Amino acid sequence: MLDKAYHAQCAAVTVHSSDPVVRGQCRLTLLSLALGSFCIGTSEFASMGILQLFSESLGISIPTATNAVTAYAFGVVIGAPLVTLAAARLNRRTLLLLLMAQFVIGNILSALAANLEMLVLARFISGMPQGAYFGAGAVVATYVYGPGHTGKAFALVMMGLTVATIVGSPLATFLGQNIGWRNTYFTVSGLGVLSFLALMWFVPQTDALNGNSVIRELSALRKASVWMTMLVAALGVASIFAIYTFVGPLVTDVAMLEARWIPVALAVFGIGMTAGNFLGGRLADAYPARGLLLGFGVAVVVLAVLATFGFKLPILFAGFFMVGATMFTAIPTIQVRLTKFAPEAPTLVGAMNLAALNLSNAIGAWSGGLAIASGFGFLSAAWAGFCLTLAGLVIFAATLTRRPHLAAA
Repeated sequence: MLDKAYHAQCAAVTVHSSDPVVRGQCRLTLLSLALGSFCIGTSEFASMGILQLFSESLGISIPTATNAVTAYAFGVVIGAPLVTLAAARLNRRTLLLLLMAQFVIGNILSALAANLEMLVLARFISGMPQGAYFGAGAVVATYVYGPGHTGKAFALVMMGLTVATIVGSPLATFLGQNIGWRNTYFTVSGLGVLSFLALMWFVPQTDALNGNSVIRELSALRKASVWMTMLVAALGVASIFAIYTFVGPLVTDVAMLEARWIPVALAVFGIGMTAGNFLGGRLADAYPARGLLLGFGVAVVVLAVLATFGFKLPILFAGFFMVGATMFTAIPTIQVRLTKFAPEAPTLVGAMNLAALNLSNAIGAWSGGLAIASGFGFLSAAWAGFCLTLAGLVIFAATLTRRPHLAAA
């Protein structure tokens, strides 16, 4: 259902390919873009699955180790607008190749990190390409697929990120448990090299993919509606990362299961995200607000139950599924609103989508780690998420009732 989320952004791209060769290989182009999004998603979410491994290896506490997760998220938040604007006039094919090269370098540095400071810097470097990659990917997908199907084209690209939550992250965690966390990052780097080669071979070389002026892209940042939507996303969606970041210790220290169950828990989370994304896409397409109100509203109830009774195994795993499902029910509404508020700046808005969600990542990981470090136990991360999502829900409800010009999608 990500075709709904990015339809406005894709529709803003007016140049489409008429070359039958380019159109004939469009599926290979989309799959190469999807491979890149799979690599990016695996790298981001795998860090949370191997959190315990590198915290023990580097001799630091789990709450302190979350700084590496937060650093990646800040890399996305800062890199999304800066990289996009700096490369505004750059050809999108060239930009994608440069971004994937930086991604590979960042993950190699992550694997080689000798201490927390080096790992934090490496994760920051790894995160910087993410927002710009999806923004540029939307433009390329729209160009090769043509009018009328562009949303579905980009949905296939984004599906790599969804698959990463179900398959990539659990598999990377499993590899980390069996061959070491450093090899997890080396493996992701190898996948990144394959993605780089696929992009080089299958993304067409054409001047039609040259960038826009910086002024046109910056126009999106003058709109209060864009910033208000990002604030709602940054707070409300943070609860999913407050829980996902600590899946490992929740499984081993709270549920008292063996570490081999962590990849299973991550897969349950990913299935919930996929189910929520399907429902959220349908709601976002039909209604301007219901997906977010439903997602955030149910999430606060789920988080309260999880924080109170999460020591019980069925409730813990049901909570993993429901937190993923409720948040991804809300996310398409956020994305639809953001892209419709500023469709004239497709690359920057696509990057800002990812920046808002990764600011949620940073806030969620930080707040969950703060609650745990304060001595309230691992389940206190759910209470941190509860407060954040409730704040996002209140702000969004106030927007709907007090700012009608921001309420309309």
